[in-house]
Amino acid sequence: MHRVFGLTAMALLFSLATAAQSADVATPLPRLERRDGRHALLVDDAPFLILGAQANNAVNYPTMLDTVWPVLDEIHANTLEIPVAWQQIEPVEGKFDFSYLDTLLKQARSHDKRVILLWFGTWKNTGYGYTPDWVKLDSKRFPRMKTKEGKDHDVLSPHGAQTLAADRTAFVKLMEYLRDHDAQNSVIMVQVENETGSYRVPRDYGAEGNRLFARPIPEPLSRATGKRGTWARAFGDQADRAFNSWYIAAYVEEVARAGKAIKALPMYVNASLAGPSNVPDPTGVASGGPQQDVLDIWKAAAPSVDFQAPDIYDAKSANVVQYLDKYSRTDNALMVPEIGNSLPFARYFYEAIGRGAIGFAPFGMDRSGYFNYPLGAKALDDEIIGAFALPYAMVGSMMRDWARLSYAHPTWGRAKPDDGSAVSAIMGNWKITGEWDQWQFGMKEWKAFAAEPPPAAAEPVGGFALIHLAADEFLLIGDHVRVTFEPAPGSPPNAIMLRVEEGRFEQGTWQMTRIWNGDQTDYGLNLTDRPQVLKITMGHYR
Repeated sequence: MHRVFGLTAMALLFSLATAAQSADVATPLPRLERRDGRHALLVDDAPFLILGAQANNAVNYPTMLDTVWPVLDEIHANTLEIPVAWQQIEPVEGKFDFSYLDTLLKQARSHDKRVILLWFGTWKNTGYGYTPDWVKLDSKRFPRMKTKEGKDHDVLSPHGAQTLAADRTAFVKLMEYLRDHDAQNSVIMVQVENETGSYRVPRDYGAEGNRLFARPIPEPLSRATGKRGTWARAFGDQADRAFNSWYIAAYVEEVARAGKAIKALPMYVNASLAGPSNVPDPTGVASGGPQQDVLDIWKAAAPSVDFQAPDIYDAKSANVVQYLDKYSRTDNALMVPEIGNSLPFARYFYEAIGRGAIGFAPFGMDRSGYFNYPLGAKALDDEIIGAFALPYAMVGSMMRDWARLSYAHPTWGRAKPDDGSAVSAIMGNWKITGEWDQWQFGMKEWKAFAAEPPPAAAEPVGGFALIHLAADEFLLIGDHVRVTFEPAPGSPPNAIMLRVEEGRFEQGTWQMTRIWNGDQTDYGLNLTDRPQVLKITMGHYR
């Protein structure tokens, strides 16, 4: 049995997981683990990679669920991200209705999908549109933020004690329902609120907001950042935004902590992003949200929130790389819970899992008829479906194995840059390079031999990801890319590619289907539009 892939316990784990999901029996609670700077989501006590799809916002009703499941099957997704709104579970204060959740869970199980619930409570894209009518209509109990001029802003204040109490109560009821009706843990994770913050008005300038702003920053924040004094002194031009970040994060912490006391599922928050590298204008960003430059504030204020995650609708490759790098931290599991669903975004799956991401999900993956163009696709056509289905099909066939191996070993992945330039990295004794727009057979300069460019040469598609299994062994997936291996500077002489196996995993054990050689390897490993998985063995001869 192979020393890397032979795991005798995996077959038992798979059979137990399948039996537990199909039967109404209790399973181990999903949880996050961290080891050697890497993260894993454990579902049914085994690493799990979220091959996700997020439904449009207004699909969160039983009559609309039929528009979701076929799309998930077509792209080989294993997890549905879908909202549950405060307004639909508590339309009358103190009276709760979970009929939607009952239908959702039954259908998810019948379709063999896991679920991530998105709690649309006090904040949904900063607004309060998903709160119940009795919250919207009572600004005395549930105060809005105030502008500097004393006018109401269309965002609920994080300083509203009764707002927090009501949101927390509703969220607790939601978690009680999951505790009592989802013993098999079809729901594997919960997003607490949605894109928190406030546009145009960076903090609440009402009486309570001004009182708190004049005080020294909280001691836990001082310990986390090394800053002291008032908000203005500690954070300067970003003081209003830092203040709002702290108090929104502290609000979310109260909600998440209360929910976890009922059922301790992993919980996260998502961010409407600022630019990848600039210091944001506090009036031009969702001030108070978990953007990359305020993660330390969120970590200090909301320890019950397991991680912060980026919602990516900026398709520029250099910017996406920066976003992923900044959310990929030893204290923050990387997950992409929302990304655009147009063609250029599919390639970033490889960038994400190459950084050890626990999950990835394009937005708007249903046939309800809504499209968020230009942030996403104009239509959910075959080209869009295929772009996300190809990498999902590759990993889906070995999802548990990829999750397990990437938790234990270094990973690297890249998407085709916008300028089509080659990419490379050193992994141990080997330099790995990815190149684009090449025919499978022939020299790099195809124009000297061919009258036409390779398929997809002008399109923003293609990428690859590797796991470094052992000193000279790699697992590789990808599409529309040429990958080459060569000795790294200073490595032993006489390097050789010994073996390239195409294959698959069966119950945790690698099964070879054929060996690539000759034409398939003479000009690098050319991955095209097929779901191929390769195990590569390099070596040095004497």
